[in-house]
Amino acid sequence: MVDEMDLRILELLMKDGRMSFRKIAENLGVSVNTVINRVNEMVKRGVIKGFIPEVDSRKLGFGITAIIGISATGPSLVEIERKISENENVLGVYDVTGNFDIILIGKFRDTEDLDRFIKSLQKIERIQRTETFVVLNTVKESGKLPVQKLLS
Repeated sequence: MVDEMDLRILELLMKDGRMSFRKIAENLGVSVNTVINRVNEMVKRGVIKGFIPEVDSRKLGFGITAIIGISATGPSLVEIERKISENENVLGVYDVTGNFDIILIGKFRDTEDLDRFIKSLQKIERIQRTETFVVLNTVKESGKLPVQKLLS
């Protein structure tokens, strides 16, 4: 799916998403066109899903991070997950093993915002139970993958 050159390009972009294609080419000893073509191909294949800034949610007024476990009934969770995913506060929705069927991560302005969201979850048909974990301190939060391990 990706080769060593793609991984090296990804590693540089994850360190500095604003790095120019020219600078990446200089670092890797290849032409700018090689970098452009490879990045475009990775976008086309869905390896690179977007170019977005990494922001501090607290500084934007989203002071609460919540991890919510959801137990649901029925054969398919897809409809429930689709409804949950539509909420702009939800950053991730995951099918999981263990005590819950679904785990979601959300960012909320305050406890009232979180409370409204939890109450909206309880109105979704087939959701039996939710359990909310409010994050007290974020030790690490990153979307950067350790691609250098794949280069070894």
